[in-house]
Amino acid sequence: MSRLLTALLGSAVLFATTAHAANAPVSKADRALHEKVLTLDTHLDTPEHFARRGWSMVERHEVKADGTQVDLPRMDAGGLDGGFFVIYTAQGELTAEGYRQARDFALERATQIREMVAAHADKFELAYTADDAGRINKAGKKFVFQSMENSWPLGEDLTLMDTFYKTGVRMAGPVHFKNNQFADSSTDKPIWHGFSPLGLRWLAEANRLGILVDVSHASDDVVDQAVQLSKVPIIASHSGAKAIYDHSRNLDDGRLKKIADAGGVICINSVYLKNTAASPERVAALKALGTAPDSETATEAEMVAYLKKRAEVDARFPPVRASFEDFMASLTHTLKVVGPEHVGIGADWDGGGGVIGFEDVADLPKVTARLKAAGYSDADVAAIWGGNVLRIVRRAQDYAAQQAAKAKPIG
Repeated sequence: MSRLLTALLGSAVLFATTAHAANAPVSKADRALHEKVLTLDTHLDTPEHFARRGWSMVERHEVKADGTQVDLPRMDAGGLDGGFFVIYTAQGELTAEGYRQARDFALERATQIREMVAAHADKFELAYTADDAGRINKAGKKFVFQSMENSWPLGEDLTLMDTFYKTGVRMAGPVHFKNNQFADSSTDKPIWHGFSPLGLRWLAEANRLGILVDVSHASDDVVDQAVQLSKVPIIASHSGAKAIYDHSRNLDDGRLKKIADAGGVICINSVYLKNTAASPERVAALKALGTAPDSETATEAEMVAYLKKRAEVDARFPPVRASFEDFMASLTHTLKVVGPEHVGIGADWDGGGGVIGFEDVADLPKVTARLKAAGYSDADVAAIWGGNVLRIVRRAQDYAAQQAAKAKPIG
């Protein structure tokens, strides 16, 4: 199943959700602050939709109708100025053919991101540096960084990192749900006990190029080694606090502190917030429903029809869902552990994120309101929403520039 369908089916439960979370109050002052600060999300899986037939980034969609959570109108409604648009590749075989197919898929996804921006050049612009984000925002457009979730498409050819860097990739994670040639996953049995030898070279090359090292999905050993070996601060682009929910994808307090003490940033997601395991009855009903249509070949009508059938299952056997309160618990806990200068937001929109009361990017001002109610300053809010991440993007790029200068021949 594609990541797109995972996101669609996760969001489709909204058809049947009857619980209503109390809306977090957003005052005029809170909204004004939210609009004032530069707001970014570090993990937008929205490029999954760019190949979807009949779907447009500049038209407003509804999460309960088509499962999507990010588009230009909702970015405007939620005050989202931009972020890291993800090149995601589901893990496959560690073979020459597997690497080739993954490489081609990732390059095509990178092209789709660039084509979306080019098609709407009056609304979006590619960002390559930290300064680009502010400049693009002041010009009234949305900034589009690129990130690579799962470096499997690089195969064993690290020169491809430069290729993707030139397309605009400024953040990359070595691994996803399964171990690969670079590192161990947090959700797989360890084989490398951290980075592989090739993975250590991957880390050094990311530093050399100025690509942020993203440890979301990586094992605890990988996190520890990345903190120790990276020449610049690292990022967890979409992770959570293990103290709130004990899941292998989440980070314990000790590792939250390690990342922060090394100057890094932990960006809080809206998944893995509570036990959402399905009942046996629900599992059986979903199995009887059958396989979802292919998202890149099915018509929009076919996709919507399937989602409606899925909604009938959800109505009979409601899923367990986390809430906005659970998300805020993870965020506020992390803030207490590491301080507001080391926290960001990466909610995993269009990649499985979204909870009751926090369904799409139009809901982002609720976070600002809650942060202010909790006593955080305007400067803290600005740091959490974008300043912290842009600081370490700049650090990574400054280090790369210094290394390039040292390598340049004299005379």
